[in-house]
Amino acid sequence: MDKIWLNSYPKGVLSSIEDVTNTSVLDLMKNASTEFSDNIAFTSLNTKLSYKDIDNYSSKFGAYLQHELFLEKGCKVAIMLPNLFTYPVALFGCYKIGAVVVNLNPLFKGREIENTLNDSRAETIIVLDKFVKELDKVIKRTKIKKVIVCRASDLLSWQMSLLVNVVTFFKKESIKINESYISFVRAISSKYNLKKITIMPDDIALLQYTGGTTGKSKAAVLTHNNILSNIQQLDLWVGPHVTKGREIIITALPLYHIFSFSVNFIYFFSIGSNNILIANPRDLKSFVKDLSKYRFTVITAVNTLFNLLLTSSKFKKIDFTSLKFAVGGGMSVLSSTAKRWKKITGVEITQGYGLTETSPIVSINNITDRFNGSIGLPVPSTTVSIRDDAGNELSYGEPGELCVKGPQVMSGYWNNTSETASSFTDDGFFKTGDIATIDKKGFLKIVDRKKDMIISSGFNVYPNEIEDYVSEHPDVLECGVIGVTDSNRGESIHLFIVKNSQSLTENEIRIFCKKGLTIYKIPKKVTFIEEMPKNNVGKILRRKLREL
Repeated sequence: MDKIWLNSYPKGVLSSIEDVTNTSVLDLMKNASTEFSDNIAFTSLNTKLSYKDIDNYSSKFGAYLQHELFLEKGCKVAIMLPNLFTYPVALFGCYKIGAVVVNLNPLFKGREIENTLNDSRAETIIVLDKFVKELDKVIKRTKIKKVIVCRASDLLSWQMSLLVNVVTFFKKESIKINESYISFVRAISSKYNLKKITIMPDDIALLQYTGGTTGKSKAAVLTHNNILSNIQQLDLWVGPHVTKGREIIITALPLYHIFSFSVNFIYFFSIGSNNILIANPRDLKSFVKDLSKYRFTVITAVNTLFNLLLTSSKFKKIDFTSLKFAVGGGMSVLSSTAKRWKKITGVEITQGYGLTETSPIVSINNITDRFNGSIGLPVPSTTVSIRDDAGNELSYGEPGELCVKGPQVMSGYWNNTSETASSFTDDGFFKTGDIATIDKKGFLKIVDRKKDMIISSGFNVYPNEIEDYVSEHPDVLECGVIGVTDSNRGESIHLFIVKNSQSLTENEIRIFCKKGLTIYKIPKKVTFIEEMPKNNVGKILRRKLREL
């Protein structure tokens, strides 16, 4: 396919990245720590850490791993932490010894922890004390030899540390830790000197596990070059809209997720930003209180998180004059959400698209454009192709599987040659599993997940289209759509709704759907539920809806 999208690029944006500036993520970290040494790097719980602090703590942590745990380059270290100071310190400490990092969702249950640790073959894990109980259930069935335990109070100011510990005590949340486990505080008190190592661009940086919403999780092998290429692609795109050393970004999405990891953490660290870490965005009252404290310039979120904020009356009173842009990713941003966000904040949601396997960014809209429902243009040095099931390239406007090629695309799935082989075309494009179209200006639009497509009475029906429409109803808070086996239609459409008003009825929804949807797209069944099942970053879990 001709790179027609280049004609729609913002003025001054190059069509491709030049040589990647850094050799490794570690080099990026060192350069940023030198250039922005005294700048605030992270803010959490009324405490600030500078770039110099992060560099010093991570060096001590890395030295401990080398000299006390005898870890060497290439070892696999699992990190199971929420958005706390300990995450960036642990991450950079691991990279300073050349380790391969395995990001784990802290909310994983024992079975999920066991599967991930055994698949990755990690032998060391860094975990928050709150989640040790689940680890303890399965640790004997894994290869884990060393456990480093962090506490929420670690690295906080003495006042906040005292307050957190007191609150924990009175809530009776104090956790007894196995005596053989190592405290994070002990590890960063290391007196050893860090031994220098050399990391090459093709060395593995992350074993990043996919969400597993459609089946068993598998790890994308992301090299340092994959991540750095994506960082450089992003910089070409948003660089003209940011000021080095001056941005304040809100990070409520978990750092262990690839979107937040690459965009919020690594990219904004590289330009000297102050990263406001939100450990628990579900605590809406505290989240909004934090937002009101800072004149933040950038915020990233998924549709459900934008929606959550928009339900808060206090959020609507925040001063948004410093906000430059908001980025939506991880799932489709609904037009109803984008409209309400613009009305309240005065800023458009810039929608992008990416995958774990692509580090993650594939495409993004122009920062200054109005929300249009598309996922934007392929970023520099990225080629896309829309293909049918036989692998034939389709024309403009025709829905087919979105296939991607670029320096940000993973080298393959960890220890899974069959999955790797089936995920790439013969000419080297990664098959995303998403159904998309491309218009004559090069803008991409996701129609739906390939696996989620419903065939009803011979017609292809895409759940996202129905969800986008139904969400426009003022009495609908959230909705999700699945296909269920139907002897007459092949599949019929089942709509699940979380009410915004308890007066909403099934009949009202049917009348509303008849007004805006073709007959074969109208749900046969409507079910009201209290809460929409989602994964850790807010994606609706259709698998859970099917179980319901």
